[in-house]
Amino acid sequence: MTRATLRVHLGYAAGTGKTSAMLAEGRRQRELGVDIVVGFVEPHGRAPVLERLQGLEVVPLRRIAYQGRLFPEMDLDAILARGPRVALVDELAHTNVPGSRNQFRWQDVGELLDAGITVLSTLNIQHLESLNDVVERITRTRQRTTIPDTVLATAEVELVDLPPWALRRRLADGEIFPADQVDAALANYFQESNLTALRELALRWMATHVDDTLRARLAQQADTGSWATGERVVVALSGRADGDQVIRRAARVAAHRYGELLAVHVVTGSELAGDNAALTRQRELVAELGGTLREVTANDVPGGLLAFARAEHATLLVVGTSTSPWWRRLLNGSILGRIVRASGDIDVHVVSLDEASAERLAPPRAPSLPLRRRLVALGLAGLGLPALTGLLLPLRDQANLSSVLLAYVTLVVAVAAIGGWWPALLAALAASALGSYYFTQPYNTWRINDPDNIVALVVFLLVAVVVSTLVALAERRRHQAERGRSEAEALARLAGSLLGAPDPTTSLLQHLKTTFNQDAAAVVTRQDGQWQVQAAVGSPPPDPDQATESVPLGHGAVLALQGPRLPAADRQVLAASAALLSVAVHSSQLAQQVDRIAEQQAANELRRAILDAVSHDLRTPLSSIKAAVTGLREPGSDLSAQVTSESLALIEEEADRLNALVGNLLDMSRIQAGAVTLACSPVGLDEIVPRAVASLRRRDGPLTVDVPESLPRVHADPVLLERAIANVIDNALAWSPTAMPVRVHASAVAGWVELRVTDHGPGIPADQRQQLLEPFRRLGNRSRGAGVGLGLAVAKGFVDAMDGRLVLEDTPGGGLTVAISLKAAP
Repeated sequence: MTRATLRVHLGYAAGTGKTSAMLAEGRRQRELGVDIVVGFVEPHGRAPVLERLQGLEVVPLRRIAYQGRLFPEMDLDAILARGPRVALVDELAHTNVPGSRNQFRWQDVGELLDAGITVLSTLNIQHLESLNDVVERITRTRQRTTIPDTVLATAEVELVDLPPWALRRRLADGEIFPADQVDAALANYFQESNLTALRELALRWMATHVDDTLRARLAQQADTGSWATGERVVVALSGRADGDQVIRRAARVAAHRYGELLAVHVVTGSELAGDNAALTRQRELVAELGGTLREVTANDVPGGLLAFARAEHATLLVVGTSTSPWWRRLLNGSILGRIVRASGDIDVHVVSLDEASAERLAPPRAPSLPLRRRLVALGLAGLGLPALTGLLLPLRDQANLSSVLLAYVTLVVAVAAIGGWWPALLAALAASALGSYYFTQPYNTWRINDPDNIVALVVFLLVAVVVSTLVALAERRRHQAERGRSEAEALARLAGSLLGAPDPTTSLLQHLKTTFNQDAAAVVTRQDGQWQVQAAVGSPPPDPDQATESVPLGHGAVLALQGPRLPAADRQVLAASAALLSVAVHSSQLAQQVDRIAEQQAANELRRAILDAVSHDLRTPLSSIKAAVTGLREPGSDLSAQVTSESLALIEEEADRLNALVGNLLDMSRIQAGAVTLACSPVGLDEIVPRAVASLRRRDGPLTVDVPESLPRVHADPVLLERAIANVIDNALAWSPTAMPVRVHASAVAGWVELRVTDHGPGIPADQRQQLLEPFRRLGNRSRGAGVGLGLAVAKGFVDAMDGRLVLEDTPGGGLTVAISLKAAP
C-alpha cells in the first residue's frame, strides 16, 4: 500500500491558529465529500475550536490508567479499524502516556500514514530537534518533547503566521491561556523579542523546506543522481557527550546549503575498547536530523578526517573547538590549525565551544609505524651500540674519531630504517655520548680538549639526525608506494570483474568483500518504505544503518558492508570501488527496465491480438443473434413455425458459440495469471471423453471414439481435463474435412495414459506448431467456424497444470494429431 501524505500546520508559538486552520481544512474537505474523522483535537476550552468541531465525526479517545489516574489519548486502533481517508491529529509533538503502543504521537501518525490514511496535524517550530538548542538560547526554556526532522522531510507544510503583537493581544484577551497564566506568559516566554525571533526562525525554516521540496522534485524529474542534490557537509565528532551542539549546527548549515549531512568519528587504536554510549546517542541524533554517522580508523585524526571528507566528496568540514590555553595547544598541538592547513579545497567551519564543553578532536597521535618495529629498533640500538663500542675500544689508539663516528652513523641508519625517526634520534644521541666519552681525549671523561673533536661530534649528531630523517621518510614513501600499487591492483581487479563477469554486481561485491576483508557485502534499495537486498555476498543486515559501512550508490541503491572498521585511507579506494559498483547497479537496473519494456511490448502485442481476434469473433455471433431476434420481432410478420424454429436454433447455436468463446477467454486469463486451481483425483478417460464429446457445440463431421474401460485411471482434475479434451476435439472437427472422420484413441504406455485426437485436415508445418499453442494464433486458412485461436492454448495450459504433456504430430496421410499424455494414478 502506498504511504499516505502528512500535512502539517506549522506555527512559531501556541495561539497562532494552527488547530483552527486544521479544522477549517477538515470541514472544507468534508463538504467536498471526503471521508474524514477527528482522531485527536485539544480545544483547551477555546470557543472557535469547539465551533469548528461541530459536524465532524470524532473518534472517541482511549483512557489509559497511569499512576492512579486516567489520561485521554488518541485511539490508534479505532482509527485504523474505521479506515477513513483523512484523519485530523492535533499536537504532533506529544509524548504518549506510558502503556500506549508508541512512545510518541508522531509514531502513531506514522502508522496511520503506512495504512494509507492522510493525516492533518499541527506543530510549533520549537519542537523540531535540529532547532532545539537555538530555541533554548532564545527563550531560555528547553523543550522536553521534540520530533525528528525526518518526520517532516516528505510532509506538506503550511505556515500559520500571526504578527507577534497580534499574538500577545490574543493572549492578553484570554483567548489562549486561562486568566491566571496570562501575566506570567507575557512576561516570560511570550515576550515580543522572543516571539519575533521564533517567527523569523519559522519563516527561515519554511523557506528552506520549500526549496528542499522543489529541488527534490526537480532532481526526480531530471534524474540527476545523488551528486546533483547539493553539497556534502561532514561534521567531526569525538564520541564524547558534548557533541550535540556541533551536530545541530552542522545540520543547520547543511540545510541552508541544501546539502547532505555526514558525521564521522575517527577511532584510534587506544579507543577501540572505549565506551560508545555517547556515540550511540549521537548516532540517533544525526539520524533524526536526516544524516548518517560513520566510523573510521586512522593513526592521525586530522588526516583521517580529511581523508574521509575527500573520499565522500565533501565541500565543508564542521569541527568544534575551544579557546584553550596556549600551553595546552603547545603540548597537544593545534589540531584545528593542522586541519585548516591540510584542508585544500574543503571549507572548514569552526564551532566555538566553552572550555568546559570543548570538543576534543584529537587523542594522542599514534605512531606511524607499528609498535613492534619501534621496539625492534630500540632493541637494536640498545644492544648494538654497546657491542659496537666494545669492538672499537681496542682500536681507539689506531683509529681516528672520524672513522669511529662513521661506524656509529651506519648503526644509526639501520635503526632509522627499522624504527623511524624517534628510535634513530635516541640512537644518535647515545652514539654521540659514547663517542665523546670513549673516543675523545682525555678518555673516559666527558671533557673534550680538542676543538676539532667538538666540531666532529656536533657534525656527527647533525648528520645522524638528517640521515635518520631521510631514511624514515624514504621508508614511509615506500609504504605509500606499496599502498598505491595495491589500490591500483584492487581497482584494476574490480574493473575487470565489471567488464567480464556475467553478473557484475555479485562479482564486484565478492571482490569488495575480499579486498576490504569484510564479512559480508550487499546492494540494498528502498522499496515501499522497506529495505530490499538486491544482491549480496555473505549475510549482511538488510538495513544499511545497521551495517559497519554504508555508501550511497545513486539511483536509490546503497552499498552495505559488514565487518571490521575501515581505515580512513581505505575510504578513497572504497569510494572509487563504489563508483564502479554504481555503474554495475545502474546497468542492472537498465537491464531490468529493458526486460519490463519487453514484457510490456509482449503484453501490447497480446492485447492487439485479442482485439483483432475478438472484435470479429464476438461481433459475428452477436450480429447473427441480433438479425434473428429482429426477424422474430418484426411487426406484422407472419413467420411459419419452421422459420421460427430455425431462427431460435440459430440464436441458440450462436449463444453457445459466444459462451464457449467467453469461457476460453476466462480460462486463458486464469492460466496466464497463474490462478488455475486444481482438484486432482483418480479419474478414467472412459468417463471424461464422452462428457467432453457431449459438451461440444457442433458436430460437423463424423467422430470415432476408442477409449477402453480397462485403461488405468489418471491423476487429473476432471473438470479441467474435460475442457482440455473438448477443445482439442472441437479444433479437430473444425479443420478435418466433412467426409473424413476424426478419431479419438487412448492407450497406456509405461506408466502414462495417452489420448490421441487425429484429424485429416491440412496439417501444420513442424516449424509452426509451437506458434499454434500460443494464445490467439491462427495459421493458414480459417477453419469452418474457427474461433479466436484459444482452444489448443487453453488445452495445453490445463494439461501442463496437471503435470501432463500435450504435443502436436503429423497424421499419416495428412492432417494433425494432438497427443495428451497424463500420469497413471497410483
